[in-house]
Amino acid sequence: MIVPATFLPHRITVEPYLGDTAYGPAYGPPAVGIRAMVSAPQVITAPDVDCPLGSRITLPDGRTTTAVKVDVHTAPGLPVPACLEVTCGEPAQPTSP
Repeated sequence: MIVPATFLPHRITVEPYLGDTAYGPAYGPPAVGIRAMVSAPQVITAPDVDCPLGSRITLPDGRTTTAVKVDVHTAPGLPVPACLEVTCGEPAQPTSP
């Protein structure tokens, strides 16, 4: 059982962290419109979202933050929803286009 969509009212963007390069951190293609519940400093979403440590997350208000802790919560055999809990670092101001 996965967290019901009604409990995930926000939309976020996740850019999975790939590693460091000579030019700074590298991120994978952004996954846009991921349903989530956002409560500073954490994000709750479906357990199958690709969000390794260091991933860049764009919050609904446009601020960006970094995944500093990622936990998958499952309870096989129990009637409780599985979810991905991401603890975020200090959000940064959005960058200008």
